Amino acid sequence: MSQTKFDSKVLSVIEDKIRLIKIDKKAIYLVGPIRLPVNLYGDTVVFKWYCWLNCDEVTENYERIIEKLSSVNLAELQQSSVLVYGDFSYSDDAIIRMHSICHTGDIFGSKRCDCGYQLKKSMKMIVEHGVGALFYLANHEGRGIGLFSKALAYILQENGYDTVDANRKLGFVDDSRNYNDAILVLKALRSKPVTLITNNPKKLEALKNAGLEVAGRKPLWGDISEFNENYLQTKIKRSGHLEEERICPND
Repeated sequence: MSQTKFDSKVLSVIEDKIRLIKIDKKAIYLVGPIRLPVNLYGDTVVFKWYCWLNCDEVTENYERIIEKLSSVNLAELQQSSVLVYGDFSYSDDAIIRMHSICHTGDIFGSKRCDCGYQLKKSMKMIVEHGVGALFYLANHEGRGIGLFSKALAYILQENGYDTVDANRKLGFVDDSRNYNDAILVLKALRSKPVTLITNNPKKLEALKNAGLEVAGRKPLWGDISEFNENYLQTKIKRSGHLEEERICPND
């Protein structure tokens, strides 16, 4: 365990960037904003980046929380974050994306899904709109089943099961994602209405059920190919995703 003691100057810099969000007897610690220049389709775009951490201890003694981190291997745990663009807190019109992590799509560029496309496209939409935020939800892999189980589900999909049945045959529900923490962070950053970038009505319901005013919805279909056609059709036919465009390859 580290015995490092933060000097007052270092602590004052860090404390200024930490915010406490209370959840019953637990807490979310939100750190940021941090200037983050991003390569987006060849252009450099500067976002404001925040990251958050769930903790059993509720305290505004941030020195205590920081000192505890050195005894916890956070690299083995997942933390979510949010990219903010423009005057997100005060602008009347902002768009947001609740994006679930997809190791294969976001990192490797897998064509089995449309996640990598949706990640970059929604960031571009936010920048073009002028104000918005992308929430990157790290505990949502495979619609909540985790990366290893997702790999097993892929094997079932290669043997004729669709995404819904593959998850269920492994003992999971088809979608166990939870948006509560992200919604609490959203409320801490903004009180005005938002427009949600999504095809998934469950995300709209989650925001509305939490008392958030949703001004509208922007669809996000694209990167359709022979590799993900069945995946996209299953989203529409079995998971209730809203279809604005005909989903077929080579459109």
